Amino acid sequence: MKRAAIWGGIAALGLGLGVATLSPAATTLKDEQRALIKAKQDALIAHQRSLQFEHDAVAERDEAIRARRLAAAVAARIQEAEAGIAAAEARIAIVSRLQAEQRSRLAEKQDAIVKLVAALQTMARRPPVLALVRPGSTRDVVHVRSLLATVMPVVEERTAGLREEVARGRALRRTADLAAASLREGRQKLQTERVALARMEAEHRVRAQRFANSAMFEADRAIALGEAARDITELMDELEDAAVTRETLASLPGPLLRPRVPGSAAHAPVDRQRAEPSNPRYRLPVVGDVVTGLGEVSAAGTRARGITLQTAPGAQVVAPTSGRIAFAASYRGYGQIVIIDHGGGVTTLITGMSRLGVKVGDNVEQGSPLGRARADRPMITVELRRDGQPVDIAPLVS
Repeated sequence: MKRAAIWGGIAALGLGLGVATLSPAATTLKDEQRALIKAKQDALIAHQRSLQFEHDAVAERDEAIRARRLAAAVAARIQEAEAGIAAAEARIAIVSRLQAEQRSRLAEKQDAIVKLVAALQTMARRPPVLALVRPGSTRDVVHVRSLLATVMPVVEERTAGLREEVARGRALRRTADLAAASLREGRQKLQTERVALARMEAEHRVRAQRFANSAMFEADRAIALGEAARDITELMDELEDAAVTRETLASLPGPLLRPRVPGSAAHAPVDRQRAEPSNPRYRLPVVGDVVTGLGEVSAAGTRARGITLQTAPGAQVVAPTSGRIAFAASYRGYGQIVIIDHGGGVTTLITGMSRLGVKVGDNVEQGSPLGRARADRPMITVELRRDGQPVDIAPLVS
């Protein structure tokens, strides 16, 4: 029976010699690794944008434009911090998965060796006198010694493997500690940058107070249009028509100058017809993953006119490109929305925000802060339209 126990321990050890099979969650691990790579890329891009905005602000003489670019730089740093947090969370998830797999492998190897050592200890406690009393005991002793000579090298090899697994576990623990520290640092940086942006927005509102009357009139008109419109598409059509009318009035020629010599021809009016606009330089308004593309049919049966991004709760939302705020308010079931007029019949609609940092009439540049995503359902939808028709954003995004 004791010999059977030894053979059982060896069989268990033999199972430990096989290659550990990967769990079905290996694909999920690859997804987490891809998420880590994407988050690190997003953080790098946001960092480069913040440096560019700061450089442009230093070189700008116009105070208003300089303020907008400094605010865009802070917003880019916020998105950098958000991407850094996403990278730290992905790194923690990867390390946790690797630690779980490592613990499983360690348990398998330990179980095999423990069974074998227990069997050997049982045989070691057998008194040698019994070999003279019980028939066949001498033959058992010979078998055990032969068995030990075969098994001991394997035991030594497996214990060395156990030491390697333990060392690997310590390395994973150190990596997990570094990832947790990076997560804490990212959250602290995010909070600091959000406070800085809030302070800049407050200063901007104070400076803009002298323009309150004209801005209030324009905001009231936009709100009235929103209340009268049957849906968000009609609201955008109304705002686009108003923008075209404003551009047409701005392009009208001034009064003709009287000719210097009576009877001679007067100066010909300048042709200021609206040129066909080119596609704007565009970027996504938030750091996140695209969950719905242009033209996809939702569960409700409606066809998407833009793209929807899933982002972090309270994520920073920025302007995809430069323009003028045509609408900024809560609109029915869309949450806080912003409509940006880019000129030439091109507009952008952004929905799904919880708070806004802009108002009607504000001029924004690419990267200027617009507001924050919701905390409960952080889904941001962005639609680009030209003359009322949806435009595919994907080819425009660098």
